[in-house]
Amino acid sequence: MDKEFWTVYEVMERFEVEETFLRDLEDEEILCPTCEEDAQSKRFSVDELEKLRLAKLLVEEMEVNLSGVDIILRMRQHMLEMRRQFDAILEDLAAQLRNL
Repeated sequence: MDKEFWTVYEVMERFEVEETFLRDLEDEEILCPTCEEDAQSKRFSVDELEKLRLAKLLVEEMEVNLSGVDIILRMRQHMLEMRRQFDAILEDLAAQLRNL
């Protein structure tokens, strides 16, 4: 994806979703688009689009409800953060071993 932010219409077209699905994801606080002050239009970042892609997959192909989607995406985020921390620890250990 070469754009930084996407409009609601662009997201609906690209991901083949209805506006009600996007609204439901917002209501559950799964997606958090940014709003333009002057135009009051919502924009979705690339990170939000990744959450949308995963939410759509979970709902359509695995029949997960929105509460389940929220839990799965939060767990995924925690796992990614733990992996980054673990990688940082490994890099630090490797640097310490090189200095011995």
